[in-house]
Amino acid sequence: MSRTSTALQPPADAVRPVRHPDAPAPGELLGAHYGQCFGCGGDQPHGLNLEARAGEGVSLTAEFTVQPAHQGAPGLAHGGVLTSALDETLGSLNWLLRTIAVTGRLETDFVRPVPVGTTLYLEAEVTAVAGRKIYSTATGRVGGPDGPVAVRADALFVEVKVDHFVDHGRQEEIQAAMNDPDQVRRARAFEVNP
Repeated sequence: MSRTSTALQPPADAVRPVRHPDAPAPGELLGAHYGQCFGCGGDQPHGLNLEARAGEGVSLTAEFTVQPAHQGAPGLAHGGVLTSALDETLGSLNWLLRTIAVTGRLETDFVRPVPVGTTLYLEAEVTAVAGRKIYSTATGRVGGPDGPVAVRADALFVEVKVDHFVDHGRQEEIQAAMNDPDQVRRARAFEVNP
């Protein structure tokens, strides 16, 4: 990545990320953090339905297949959809830290077109933490997990309290998520979103 933004370069006092002891085990499917999420939710008919699996340390892999509803140019994935896939993948890393965080900055490089029907194989990892700031990077490949790079991104997430969502979200959805009897689903609903 070009790294044109200094905002995505961790400061000198940043520390290595530490996987939370209760994080899902490597290889475990993370599942949707919220059913209505465009990125990973199963209740979105035109969503990405992205599936992420925990990796070693603070890393993960994810996949999604580009559908006709995801087109920009005829037969090709829309760049915004690819950016959404990267954002969802990078945001899912925060579940391995057990930190509620929102996207503060996301810079994406588009390396090659991604045709409709293609599965995008994503890898992401947290590279550093500095106070409330979480730095991470991701790549998306076509043709398999070791195929050529199609997209890549660097991101800065900022840790927030659940009040961020309560103060800014639509009350019906916030209340429904907070009333969910499943503690894990309730916690994950507020995992990441702007």
